[in-house]
Amino acid sequence: MAQVTLSNVRKTYPDAGRAGRGSVEAVKGVSLDIADGEFVVLVGPSGCGKSTTLRMIAGLEEITRGEIRIAGRVVNGVHPKDRDIAMVFQNYALYPHMSVRQNMAFGLRLRRYPKQEINRRVAEAARMLRLEDLLDRKPRALSGGQRQRVAVGRAIVREPKAFLFDEPLSNLDARLRTTTRAELKALHQRLKTTTIYVTHDQEEAMTLGDRIVVMRDGEALQVGRPLDVYDAPATRFVGGFIGTPPMNMIPTHMTAEPDGVWLSLPGGQRLRLNDADAAISRPDGRALDLGLRPQFLSEAAAEPGRSLAVHVEVVEPLGDQMDVFARLASESAPQDAASASTLASASPAIVARIRARPGIAPGDRLTLAVEMGRVHLFEPGDTGANLLLANRAAR
Repeated sequence: MAQVTLSNVRKTYPDAGRAGRGSVEAVKGVSLDIADGEFVVLVGPSGCGKSTTLRMIAGLEEITRGEIRIAGRVVNGVHPKDRDIAMVFQNYALYPHMSVRQNMAFGLRLRRYPKQEINRRVAEAARMLRLEDLLDRKPRALSGGQRQRVAVGRAIVREPKAFLFDEPLSNLDARLRTTTRAELKALHQRLKTTTIYVTHDQEEAMTLGDRIVVMRDGEALQVGRPLDVYDAPATRFVGGFIGTPPMNMIPTHMTAEPDGVWLSLPGGQRLRLNDADAAISRPDGRALDLGLRPQFLSEAAAEPGRSLAVHVEVVEPLGDQMDVFARLASESAPQDAASASTLASASPAIVARIRARPGIAPGDRLTLAVEMGRVHLFEPGDTGANLLLANRAAR
């Protein structure tokens, strides 16, 4: 096991589209300290630089600038095979002509380990991954989940200082992805090996990582424990990316009145900030984005300043819960049906994950209670800061 440290790591590619006259910076000064035995997940949309960062740690990509240390040793110029790490790829990368046993043992044979030691490590990894009955099969005779376990087993037998996983579950179906995810987490709890895991699936990131690193456009926007990032997103992008369904973002402006600080929403509805959150600076009518997580909306009776009226458009049953896709109702009375339709289509869309009940249908008007202690206020734009973050952290 080992600590992994990235210090201002950058990766720049020549831009072929500009005939060599320009360049593309894929990773922009990422710094990260990963503790010995920690499970850290790099998460973000496609093209954000997470896989490039992982490949630089593995030595498969050269570093343009910065420094990477593994177990205290600078590895910038160290060959991948000499970094004492093991990588698991998205496509399994198994040798089709070899059995499971041979695939798992191949790396050890190349390093000329004694046969007895190879057999011991393969047997131990097979027992850990429930592969004992599959050791003599070829990859073509295995399911996707079994092949992925073989790829993990091939990494385990190396007994490396760190594991690197590059979207290892993306080729599996939803049910198998869930079970394999649980197996990976249980495996890490047993081995306690430093693990760096890349995924675009924020649900994987939330369930697997001790900490998550949210990346966008080559930058690490926020690093923290999954629930801390979920509860206190630093920027509008992080708030919208982490969480399923995504956080609702509603244009608003806030004003200070004698009875508190109020948020005015499109269509004339208003919400009142909790007194503890009203201490943010400059409540002067400036434009902001109100962040509401669907899970913190619930069906309830109307309460001034703490509820929203919506018109239902789509209902998605999920069992004991349902996702209700709706639009904010307008407080202004339309003159005719055409005006009403125009107002409805122009009002912000909103989704609420509420307790399931029969009878909710498109066209219904619902009242949703808002947990005002869980709302967020962001400056406009993807990089807009969460204005309530510092205020809540100080409490």
